[in-house]
This record gives sequence, C-alpha cells and structure tokens, in this order.
Amino acid sequence: MSDDILLRDDTDGVAHLTLNRPQQRNALSVGLMAALLDALDAIAADPKIHVVVIDANGPAFCAGHDLKEIRANPGRSNYDDLFEQCSRLMTGIVTLPKPVIASVQGIATAAGCQLVA
Repeated sequence: MSDDILLRDDTDGVAHLTLNRPQQRNALSVGLMAALLDALDAIAADPKIHVVVIDANGPAFCAGHDLKEIRANPGRSNYDDLFEQCSRLMTGIVTLPKPVIASVQGIATAAGCQLVA
C-alpha cells in the first residue's frame, strides 16, 4: 500500500479518491483535507472526469477530524483555520459540477459522516 494519504485512480471517466490513513481510521488531518481540496480542484477542471467516488482503505471510512492533531495544536486560531478548511472541503464537494459518490465500507463518524452526506 502507498504511503500517500490520498490515492487517485482515474478509469473510464471516474475519479476514485481513496482516503489512505487506515491506521488513523482515515481521520481528516489538515494534510488529508488539503489533498482532497487539491484533487477536487483538479477534477473540476478535467473534462475527462465525469464522476467522483470517494472511498477508503482499512476498516473505517473516516473517523472525523484528527483529534491527535487538534490536541497538538490548541488555540483559537488553529481551530478557526481547521474548521474553515473543513468548510471549504465540504462546500467543494457540494458545489463540484460533477456527481460525488461516497463508497462507505465502514464507520463514518463526526466530520467523516459529514463527508458522506
């Protein structure tokens, strides 16, 4: 398995984005959210991609925000930045001009549930 936190595979007009932090239950770290945002921007501009499928490696789809990362960076400005980035991610999914499907194989909690919705 790759060490990349987000994997992308394009096949027949479908972009598969795979959350790849199985040891952390695919928790949404700042890095993973940034990778998802970058991938969505690239997909929006790619006329060969017509559908996006988000799935995950490991037993959990997404455990929500990375609480270890949050505890390691306390402070109002860090929380504001985190939730602003999460808001941009969720808005990016909703406003993407292509259908987005969540292929949920395991638990999705907190922001992970929001990612599914």
